[in-house]
Amino acid sequence: MNTLTLEKEKIRLQEDNYFTRVGNTPLLPLRRVTQGLPPSVSVYAKAEWFNPAGSIKDRAALNIIQTAIGNGDLPPGKRLLDSTSGNTGIAYATFGTMMGIPVTLALPENASPERIAILRSLGADLILTEASEGPEGSMKVVREMLKEEPEKYFYANQYGNPANWIAHYHSTGPEIFSQTGGDVTHFVAVMGTSGTMMGTGRYLKDQNPQIELVGGQPTKPLHGLEGMQHMASAIQPDIYDVDVHDRIVEVETADAYEMVRRLGREEGLFVGLSSGAAAVAALNVARELDEGVVVTIFPDAGYKYLSNEKLWK
Repeated sequence: MNTLTLEKEKIRLQEDNYFTRVGNTPLLPLRRVTQGLPPSVSVYAKAEWFNPAGSIKDRAALNIIQTAIGNGDLPPGKRLLDSTSGNTGIAYATFGTMMGIPVTLALPENASPERIAILRSLGADLILTEASEGPEGSMKVVREMLKEEPEKYFYANQYGNPANWIAHYHSTGPEIFSQTGGDVTHFVAVMGTSGTMMGTGRYLKDQNPQIELVGGQPTKPLHGLEGMQHMASAIQPDIYDVDVHDRIVEVETADAYEMVRRLGREEGLFVGLSSGAAAVAALNVARELDEGVVVTIFPDAGYKYLSNEKLWK
């Protein structure tokens, strides 16, 4: 083997090792914000910022890319195209750069400055869409681009690609079941694309139909919680199946903000807004119980929200 071939093999092994770091995130007990719950009720959260690109979206993005390559839908030279609120885009851009895949993303112009800066630093081609149109506006722009130049793009379509929820069926679900020794009684997840709930929920129900699946959503359509959707008023993702979860709980935006601050000051967990919302939803479920093991997802850390002055007051 010549020196160049050895170097290429070394790079390949490093990339393979990097991708194996996706998933297998810690399951953390919440001990202080749970004060007042019966001793027989426990609440845990998956710390998804331990993923390489910093969020739970690493799981779906990597599976979408790898599935597309395996199916021949993303050959060399084709550009990955999708809409995003930020975290999935960061995962696309991270893995795309490593794999030599160019990435074009549309996202609302009011996405946090940190998200936009990270995406630009990773070399993604960004199209900022009208904030008032939300995620639907970004999806519309992407579909128009695909219609104009279908040969140029692979449309990753995180809202409609089964590889999104399948990633969670084969990773998040098994991890939670294993980490709780099969004792999980309730799974709570806030919903955006709904992939986490659809995949994790299906896996957990397959293991134990008695596990209750609870989706979390904002109380109203205009809510300011990045990455979350009010399912009753939004255009529902194609992968969303209302029959998967058993019920939905609603979260006030102000409560999610306050919980972010509490998690930092009481638990030492520096998390993002959707994590605060997830904790509120999980605690609401836990307060109904006399005994049980409630597991939720903390999608990311707080670094992408530092410019939100209202959050850190």
